[in-house]
Amino acid sequence: MREIQAEEITSVVAEAIKNINFHIRPDVKAELQRALEEEASPLGRQSLQLLLENAQMAAAGVLPLCQDTGTTVIFAEVGQEVRIVGASLEEALQAGVRLATREGRLRHSIAVHPLSRGNSGDNTPAVVHYHPIPGKALKLFVMAKGGGCENASAMAMLPPLASRHGVGDYIVNIIRTNGAAACPPLIIGIGLGGNFETAPLLAKRALLRKIGEFSPDPETAKLEKVLLRRINELGIGPQGWGGSITALSVSIETAPCHIASLPVAVNVECHSHRLTEVKI
Repeated sequence: MREIQAEEITSVVAEAIKNINFHIRPDVKAELQRALEEEASPLGRQSLQLLLENAQMAAAGVLPLCQDTGTTVIFAEVGQEVRIVGASLEEALQAGVRLATREGRLRHSIAVHPLSRGNSGDNTPAVVHYHPIPGKALKLFVMAKGGGCENASAMAMLPPLASRHGVGDYIVNIIRTNGAAACPPLIIGIGLGGNFETAPLLAKRALLRKIGEFSPDPETAKLEKVLLRRINELGIGPQGWGGSITALSVSIETAPCHIASLPVAVNVECHSHRLTEVKI
């Protein structure tokens, strides 16, 4: 059995949250630069240049990439031979969010009740998903998910006869309707299959995949490529100003489903894609 101190987890999570809010990921920056080279629209190119300049200024001034520092979402893969000492894993993770909010001077974005709207004042609670894995490792995927792009997301229970074509039409229509408000160019996660509660979680998990990495399943990868092409043909463009680069990546995670249903969920991510992976 391996013991991990709760305070170590808190410190690691706090540093991860600050890092993703202040520094754009190298692969995201490279994709934005690639998009700038490929984008023909003058307004689209100007938008991409401004996004890259914003990222440079944020890193230089140790400032958030965006005023919306998001909901913290953590996927925790917990080794079955790991024991957390000093507090529970949940307590350690939430303490990391509070510490990052205070030290990073991050905007307070979490309403403790969806109707009364009182603010928690420290960005807790984070949304945490736990998954047991063999061994003695603790792996954390830490994401800062902005409200604007999350609001552009959607889920539907399609009839099974909708098949590939119906799934594609539904997803493209969601981006056509909501994509401009989600700070494109977008990273799009899709959950296909499962049931009502698992499809959105699959869509969120799909965002953990590396940008440009297609599914190992040939049928799923084919749909990812088709959707990326169709979405970029919508002409929404960077920041909604028109152009050929509306999305940088489309990733699909699938699961078995009931013969009478075809769940599909679309989780939209903004261009900043504030995500990191840490292993303790």
